Amino acid sequence: MNAIDVFQDWLNDYLNFEHNPKKEIFWLDTIDYLCKRFDNPQDYAPCIHVAGSKGKGSVSRLISCILDEAGYKVGLYSSPHITDFRERICTPTGFFPEEVYEQTVKELMPNIDSIIPENLPAERPLTWFELVTLYAFLCFKNAKVDWSVFEVGLGGRLDATNVIRPKLCCITPIELEHTEFLGDTLEKIAAEKAGIIKNCTPVVIAQQQTEAVKIVLREKAITRHAPYYFVEDFIKNAYYHFNGPDKKKMTVHFESELFNRPIETHMQLLGKAQAQNAAMAAIAIKKLLPNLDEGIIERGLTKAKLPGRFEILENVKGYTEIPVLILDGAHTLNSIRLTIDTLNKLYGEEKVSLLFACAADKDVKDISLLFRYRFEHVYVTRPGERKESNLAGEIEAFTNAEIKFTADADYKMMIKKALEESAANGNILLVTGSFYLVSEVKEFLVRH
Repeated sequence: MNAIDVFQDWLNDYLNFEHNPKKEIFWLDTIDYLCKRFDNPQDYAPCIHVAGSKGKGSVSRLISCILDEAGYKVGLYSSPHITDFRERICTPTGFFPEEVYEQTVKELMPNIDSIIPENLPAERPLTWFELVTLYAFLCFKNAKVDWSVFEVGLGGRLDATNVIRPKLCCITPIELEHTEFLGDTLEKIAAEKAGIIKNCTPVVIAQQQTEAVKIVLREKAITRHAPYYFVEDFIKNAYYHFNGPDKKKMTVHFESELFNRPIETHMQLLGKAQAQNAAMAAIAIKKLLPNLDEGIIERGLTKAKLPGRFEILENVKGYTEIPVLILDGAHTLNSIRLTIDTLNKLYGEEKVSLLFACAADKDVKDISLLFRYRFEHVYVTRPGERKESNLAGEIEAFTNAEIKFTADADYKMMIKKALEESAANGNILLVTGSFYLVSEVKEFLVRH
């Protein structure tokens, strides 16, 4: 086994919140203890911290790609991964050399194994995400990065990434999500996300659903004496459009007094939300590096791509009769609404089938209503073994939405069925509702 495989096997002995959510397992004193044990690797290079409900992974990627285009060596920490664990800890355009991952495994595992449990803060056991975050800190140090960009895992205030001391923070749109852990209102969730705002550290904030959310974020920034910038106050004449027959790119245009000229770029990340994410990333970079040339920003935005974000696959091996396979990990009401909007803009009245699954905590009742009338065939299942789900709730929601569908808990069988029947009918197939479902589809295609 290679170093990453050894590390993942070792990690399996620790509580993984992504697969097994539990309350009251969030704190910062443990990751702080671990960082001190390794001489604070999180402080090795200047960094940027990105929180929010939707778009934080894309904004993190866009910012890191601009820095990369500017000639910096950049580390990017994000989650979840789709097919390869190294997607979590990588460069903006690929992976680090294998020796970086291997060196870090050899450094981290023996040190952690030698910890006396009674010496841990409150004698609490270590968690999977704390160890992965520590691993990212060490990888970036060993890779000798110039900049690092950290996407928050969950929330912000008590997320393990919140021991970093960033040069700038970003907060993307806030939605109702993980309400069991973050609070049952937008304002409560916003307060948790605002926990990443640091004293006297600039924060760039995306357009929000409500004025109440903006007030929460603004007041936290004021309390911390942090300069705050709402993206909508700086952007004007913004628009995007798809590039005719080339459905894998779109043109994005926006202007701001921060720039010497309008920004116009051709992006591989598609849809309205990605156009907004691009503007946010550009504002953040200009606040961070005000003299950076606009051409560098445009080229950085162009090179950014991410698996599972309206990812378009053509000529799928074994299923070439499927015109297009679209993989999108959208899993909230607004993000799925935007996914369908992008689908309709690109593929109009073309025949589309849907393969859907979601985690147990998602708003499947309202999400299911978005799927009425658009899809010829609908397949409902679980997002795999790694995420808690509620298929009975999905079935009830789709039934009440008066959608004709096929449902089965055997997700591997349903993936096969959706692919085969879409191929037989010449339908586009959209896979959405969960990054874990997207991951399972990709693994299925590799195996078959």
